[in-house]
Amino acid sequence: MNHPLVSRRHLLVGGAAVILAGAAPALARAAAPAIHVVKDPDCGCCGAWIDILAQEGFGVTTEHLGADALQAFKRENGIPPSMASCHTARIEGYVIEGHVPVADIRRLLEERPDAVGLAVPGMPYGAPGMGPEDERDAYDVHLILRDGRTRVFASYKAA
Repeated sequence: MNHPLVSRRHLLVGGAAVILAGAAPALARAAAPAIHVVKDPDCGCCGAWIDILAQEGFGVTTEHLGADALQAFKRENGIPPSMASCHTARIEGYVIEGHVPVADIRRLLEERPDAVGLAVPGMPYGAPGMGPEDERDAYDVHLILRDGRTRVFASYKAA
């Protein structure tokens, strides 16, 4: 008795697998958490970073504060002055300061360290929202610990 190389069952299972594989990125983005960004209303690079988060499927809300209120928000949320940047976000109990890459935010949420959050101090060229990555300056993403100390969480070499 001859058996066909591919049965109808194999075709159906294979077809379903292809469909699910194609849907996986959309499902992963749909499951991305909500993030609330506090920023100066006139900052364009903050808007570019927010656009990147939205493109990656995060549910982004924004709040505009003046300079003094924004600095107070940073202090109240445990951001040391040496780690400050142009915008501050809150996500699942963590603070994200500055132009932190999406991959590092996801890693933070996966690993769940006992920490305040992540920071990219200043505004390094080529960080997300700060110009092309292929012209990037070297920079570090810092993990802000609860006692105010920091350690390097991720490093990005100059392009």
